[in-house]
Amino acid sequence: MTTADDYVNRVLNMMPPGMPSRAQIAAELRGHLAERLAHGHALDEVLRQLGDPAKLADSYLAAEPLVSAPFGARAAAKIIDFLCVMAVAVPVAWLLTRLVPPDWRPFVFLCAVLLGGSVSFGIYSMAAEYRLGRTIGKRVRGLRVVRESGARISGGQAIVRQLPMFLQMYWIDVMFALFTEKSQRAFELLSKTRVVRAADPT
Repeated sequence: MTTADDYVNRVLNMMPPGMPSRAQIAAELRGHLAERLAHGHALDEVLRQLGDPAKLADSYLAAEPLVSAPFGARAAAKIIDFLCVMAVAVPVAWLLTRLVPPDWRPFVFLCAVLLGGSVSFGIYSMAAEYRLGRTIGKRVRGLRVVRESGARISGGQAIVRQLPMFLQMYWIDVMFALFTEKSQRAFELLSKTRVVRAADPT
C-alpha cells in the first residue's frame, strides 16, 4: 500500500537532484495531504485526485524555466571532466607499464591512457549524470542534465547520451549542438535529454 511519504518521494525522485524548490514542493505536498486527511478524506482517494506522481512532477517542473547551456560552458565543463579522468587514468596507466617488459611500456602506456581513459570517461559521465544530474565539470560550470521536461534522467537515457564516446563518433555528435535550437547533441535529441543552466550554481 502506498503511503503519503511514498507518494511524495516518488514525485521528488522525478526531479533533478539539488533542485532548490524540492524542499518547498515536498512541504506543500505533505501539507496538502495532511489537510485532506484531517478533513476525513481517505488516503487512496486523495492520491487518486493528485494523479500519477510523474505527471504531477512534470506540472511542478513546467513552472521552472529551462535555459539551454551555452556551448562554451559545456566545452569548459567537458575539459574539467577530462582532466579529472586523466588525473586518475595516467597514474594507473603508468603502474600498468611496470608489469610489462621495458620495450612494451610506451605502447602499453599509450593504449591504457587512450582506451582506458575513453571507457572511464564514458562510465564516469553516465554514473554522475544519472545519480547526480551532473558531472564535476558541469557542477563547476553551473550546468545540469535533465529530460526535455526538466525531470531527472533515467539510467537508459544516461547510457544513450554517452554512446558516441564508445562508438568513437563524439565529435560528429558534438557538432549538432552548434546548430540545434536547444544546443542539443545528436544523441541528446535521441535520448530526449538536454543540458541546462542549473537553478542552483553550487
